[in-house]
Amino acid sequence: MIERRQFKRVLIKLSGEALAGEKGFGLDNSTLAYIAQEVRKVQEQGVQVAVVVGGGNFFRGDLFSAGGGIDRTAADQMGMLGTIMNALALQSALEKAGVATRVQSAIAISQVAESFIRRRAMRHLEKDRVVVFAAGTGNPYFTTDTAAVLRGLEIEAECLIKATKVDGIYDRDPKKFDGATRYDTLTYTEAIARRLAVMDQTAFTMCQEYSMPLIVLDFNQPGILLSAVKGEPVGTLVGGE
Repeated sequence: MIERRQFKRVLIKLSGEALAGEKGFGLDNSTLAYIAQEVRKVQEQGVQVAVVVGGGNFFRGDLFSAGGGIDRTAADQMGMLGTIMNALALQSALEKAGVATRVQSAIAISQVAESFIRRRAMRHLEKDRVVVFAAGTGNPYFTTDTAAVLRGLEIEAECLIKATKVDGIYDRDPKKFDGATRYDTLTYTEAIARRLAVMDQTAFTMCQEYSMPLIVLDFNQPGILLSAVKGEPVGTLVGGE
């Protein structure tokens, strides 16, 4: 049986679109301020927090390379630059909220961010700084979902929280089917057997292989992130057998 529990170190995966708010593109200052306050609530409880941000609010490499467009490697690298912009914006919002923050990038961009160094990231967390990881894995063909799992494993996070616009994982698309049922908990095996689109296959397989608990929740609900790290029954928890 999968049980909820409190966590002391978590990694939050935020899509680029989440930073755009209702605009759908670019950045929204009120949304950034909201996210910063939600992260602050968690950190104030003594929880160490890291964040991986996507770049889809600026550029999606897979879309622009489709149909013989921009070369896929170049397109993915452009997407990585989008995540760096988002990371810097989030850092600014967090620091305005009184939260010490460091940005670490998977590609070298030393004038604006540290390069990713695991030991340094761990030290920042131990000093109660939020660490925002940018540029995905630094390699093309890998999504920021995969980067989130990879960084979560590297920093020994106790849980990966995927912040979305949906309040968990459903058996069917709740936007299309009124009778869709939300799962409170799932095992990795159940999610695979039911072909539930939790995240990309590489990321999900890594979660399963290394027994990384995953919580999918609606980040637009104030206080839900804090509830999740306290072990309260919010969103959908995906775990071991």
